[in-house]
Amino acid sequence: MVQNHNTNKAQNVWKTAARLAKRLHGQRIRLTVVAVSIVIYVGLSIWNPLYSARVIDLLWTNIQSAWKNGTPFVITWNHMGRELVQLMIQYFFTWIFYYLQSYLMANVAETLTCSLRTEISCKLNRLPLRFFDRNKAGEILNRVTSDLDKVAEVLQTGLLKLIVAIGTIIGSLIVMFLYSVPLTVIFLLFMLAAILVTNMVAKKSLESAAARQETIGVLTGIAEEYYKGRNVIKAYNHEKQSIEQVRAAAEDNRIASQKADFLTNCVNPLIRLLTRIAHVVIAVIAGKAMIEGRMTVGVVQAFFQYVNQTAEPMTEASYMINSLQSAIASAERTFELLDEEEEVPDKANVAAAERAKGHIAFEHVSFGYDPGELLMKDISFEAKPGQKIAVVGSTGAGKTTLINLLMRFYEIHGGGITIDGVASTDMSRSGLRHNFGMVLQDTWLFGGTIAENIAYGKADAPREEIIAAAKAAKVDYFIRTMPKGYDTVLDNEASNLSAGQRQLLTIARVFLCNPPILILDEATSSVDTRTEVEIGKAMKKLMSGRTSFVIAHRLSTIRDADIILFMEKGTIIEQGSHKELLEKNGAYAKLYYSQFE
Repeated sequence: MVQNHNTNKAQNVWKTAARLAKRLHGQRIRLTVVAVSIVIYVGLSIWNPLYSARVIDLLWTNIQSAWKNGTPFVITWNHMGRELVQLMIQYFFTWIFYYLQSYLMANVAETLTCSLRTEISCKLNRLPLRFFDRNKAGEILNRVTSDLDKVAEVLQTGLLKLIVAIGTIIGSLIVMFLYSVPLTVIFLLFMLAAILVTNMVAKKSLESAAARQETIGVLTGIAEEYYKGRNVIKAYNHEKQSIEQVRAAAEDNRIASQKADFLTNCVNPLIRLLTRIAHVVIAVIAGKAMIEGRMTVGVVQAFFQYVNQTAEPMTEASYMINSLQSAIASAERTFELLDEEEEVPDKANVAAAERAKGHIAFEHVSFGYDPGELLMKDISFEAKPGQKIAVVGSTGAGKTTLINLLMRFYEIHGGGITIDGVASTDMSRSGLRHNFGMVLQDTWLFGGTIAENIAYGKADAPREEIIAAAKAAKVDYFIRTMPKGYDTVLDNEASNLSAGQRQLLTIARVFLCNPPILILDEATSSVDTRTEVEIGKAMKKLMSGRTSFVIAHRLSTIRDADIILFMEKGTIIEQGSHKELLEKNGAYAKLYYSQFE
């Protein structure tokens, strides 16, 4: 099960970092070029101020000489020109290598993200249904979106900045100590104060950011809930209360966001203040050293260059480290998903995928979501080709679970399920499911045209077959009233259709697939009575000659079933025809008569 760890801390930092590094082995050439670029960039960043000190001192000496001699100051190739051109070339190559490392690291990060997203996509198709039962959709989506985005962002910015910062800080401090130990010590004291302040603010900032995300989640949940339930809110005159709840959630978010934004924005001015004070103190002492001849103008300006390129990375180090920790935590959650236990793979030599006749048998089947706690024990029944099997019982009785076992969404723990005498485990999952058509109570349509939605199970179907399926499902008429008919585009929730219309489209989808075995879960629950009668006629025609499993809540709809399975607490306690079960006067009879009292 995907763990819900603290979003900013990994449980196994080094193990996750090593695994992430291993995923980058395929990009060794790019990473080698990045490493070389970093070394050259850091070397130039340290060398440039050092060389500029020489150029400035030479320039200052020549200006003083020209002033004393009363001659014009002229720059020629041999007289300062060569040194200035060299300095410009050094700055140019510094930019080139910075651009190269940034570009290649972005390429490395996005390539890694793309490969992980592709792997996760394949992984999700191999995960058993119990994984999705145990985890929220939002948590799974975060692995594919925000978590991987965070890893990519930190790899191409945070990690790169941290490596460059470490090299630049070490090299710059060495040169600064060579120039002046007292000035360097003064600078470090101010930077130590800045780092302490940054660390304190960083901790508070992370707490505030987490609080803000929590309030955003609450506000988003309320807004989504009220948007979907807007009709109920209006019907019960609950507008005032809902507005107050949204206002309260928005106010909580405002307070949390205000605090988070303040902490994020207040630290930089404070750090700059400490840095400017350090500049003033260093300038006064350096000015005295210049007057006394212990430092030159070029050395002082070079020292200030080192101060500027060292101060910011030192104060940002804690933020860089926090972002790296957050990225490692995101990577850890991604790897947790990739390590989830997968479905039992299909056997090497599976039975050939042929159109089934529809002879299905459950033979002493046992199953439990937890192998130690069986939900179903010794389930046995037989469905002959063309029969209608109704599955009834109270909520939670195991009706849907029975169908999930039939479709091999779950693996059984004992007994066997056969289709035309072939064990379902000896068939490939795709071959098995190719023989089934499902119409569920909860309709599912995707973003695309109406024609594409109907042809979801048969993508190569010609338009004529699609229209024929729509007519059979009594859905052709309203499709033609849509703006573009069968080419009308639906959004991902098909909100431009009524619940009944959405269900009619899913029924048309099954008509088009023309499977030998049908699974119907209250297929007409969202349509009006008149439409239900029409669909009932069409469904009866469709079920003719096919084995059909019908999950029913209204027992009046399954009186013509060949076999009725009455389930309770995961077990079939009664089975037989409607007449036989009424004669038994057992649990089915009691439920049937209670619906007509």
